[in-house]
Amino acid sequence: MSVTLSKIRALNAVAEAGSYAAAARQLRVSQPAVSRQVRDLETEYAVRLFDRKNGQLKPTPLCIELCDIAERMAEAERNAERLLSRNNTLVNGRLSIGLGNSMPGMALIAAFHKRHPGVEISVETGSFENIISAVITREVDVGVLPDVPGDGRFRRELLIRQNVVAIVHPDHPATEIGHLTCRNLMQAPLIFRTKGSSTQRVVDRAFQSSDLTPTPLLTLDTRDAVYEAVVNGMGIGFMWRNGTGRNDIVQRVPVREMQRAYEEVAFALASENSLLLEAFFMAVKNFRNEN
Repeated sequence: MSVTLSKIRALNAVAEAGSYAAAARQLRVSQPAVSRQVRDLETEYAVRLFDRKNGQLKPTPLCIELCDIAERMAEAERNAERLLSRNNTLVNGRLSIGLGNSMPGMALIAAFHKRHPGVEISVETGSFENIISAVITREVDVGVLPDVPGDGRFRRELLIRQNVVAIVHPDHPATEIGHLTCRNLMQAPLIFRTKGSSTQRVVDRAFQSSDLTPTPLLTLDTRDAVYEAVVNGMGIGFMWRNGTGRNDIVQRVPVREMQRAYEEVAFALASENSLLLEAFFMAVKNFRNEN
């Protein structure tokens, strides 16, 4: 035997109601069940929890202390219930989203927030592998990524189709040519992403298909770092065409071997289902239709 939540509940109910019968009605259980739980505590710990006075059960000082604990436990239960229910309400719910690219994910989140302003949104950004892992381990409720595996683990909803492009400084000759090939790129200082990036997976496939093995000048762990390196004239980088909303000096240049368009999707575990997820996937459909 041990101190269980049900025993503490029974103890508290008897202290409030003054009898086993009234406590049983309050808890909607049988009277013998309530009296047994209280007596089990008294027997196991060799204590007295109630005194009978004028036909009523009066809590002992020890029982009163235990009832204080019972109140805190009840409040913890209520808090847990509120927390769990917030994952399934559009009034004051919570939704966590994993993004591989700032765009178009942020534009989608803005559209969702405009429609459901009561939902608290948290956003985690990271590499392709990190966001996939976060969805699988339920660290985030839903992810937005390109080239997500089409297997049975995930429920998917198409957001956009886009391809990877080279990003170059406006002073680079490629801006005049208007296009590049992997063989052209072998002559330039290249800025790659670390392994685990969806962008880098496409870049690697393109060079492999051309039987080329480039050696990058820099290998960086974020898209923003690659972007800043290009802004500072350090070389040519790569990104998804719609991977950022920035519209500054950096030029997007198509690469012949990277023309294939990949689907960027919102995805969640197929086993997950809630009002919040349904609303988010509906926002994805609306976003796709409007853009």
